Amino acid sequence: MKFTGTDSYVSTDDLSMAVNAAVALQRPLLIKGEPGTGKTLLAEQVAASLGKPLIQWHIKSTTKAQQGLYEYDAVSRLRDSQLGNEKVHDIGNYIKRGKLWEAFAADEQVVLLIDEIDKADIEFPNDLLVELDRMEFFVYETGETVKAKQRPIIIITSNNEKELPDAFLRRCFFHFITFPDRATMQKIVAVHYPDISKQLVADAMEMFFEIRQIPGLKKKPSTSELIDWLKLLMADEIPDEILKNRDASKAIPPLYGALLKNEQDVHLLERLAFMHRRESRG
Repeated sequence: MKFTGTDSYVSTDDLSMAVNAAVALQRPLLIKGEPGTGKTLLAEQVAASLGKPLIQWHIKSTTKAQQGLYEYDAVSRLRDSQLGNEKVHDIGNYIKRGKLWEAFAADEQVVLLIDEIDKADIEFPNDLLVELDRMEFFVYETGETVKAKQRPIIIITSNNEKELPDAFLRRCFFHFITFPDRATMQKIVAVHYPDISKQLVADAMEMFFEIRQIPGLKKKPSTSELIDWLKLLMADEIPDEILKNRDASKAIPPLYGALLKNEQDVHLLERLAFMHRRESRG
């Protein structure tokens, strides 16, 4: 089966090609792109489209690569030994499987999401090189080697917060999700809100893309924020005329809190509106 998107996820030809190429090459697919462009959602939709289970490993700044393999709870074993618990004689009782182990041990092929890998320490990607290459790892405490029953489809996301090591990049198939153009964005909106007013979409998108083009924005509104904004516009029954015939001297859009996420960007739009009013008077 080939991935072409789903009923709830619009995939461009380039993105579908990248997913299918990574599957064919049996290499991890490294996905980069602006926050809010559907990188994490992609793994869920690939799993749904191909009919495979999904295992998600969400990375934090404190996450270590070892946690993806397994963790040995020596403290619990020591406590149990002091209490005379019989389970202490089997060290396997104190081995907690990580997400990679879960994926390797699965009887059927799974989709493994390693989400926001750039949040972790810079050594994190390098520490997984051998395991991702060989599809196996050694458990020192038990002396066993865990080998993948089926090579998982691995999707790795990054928000470009840190540069990833070259050795890691060489082992991945890379794709950058470009920000959707207007035609693609209309398809995405239609998937979420099939009955929405076309006029509302046209006017809202006009304002949305205008805001994205303003120089100096600290955070440009993303696809997910447009979807949230449209939901609010529909819920509050904002008349189409407010967006269509908006006054440029009032640059802040209605319900702007769904689009703008920091005070600097709000102040920037307010300054632009003030400058427009001053020019109009002149």
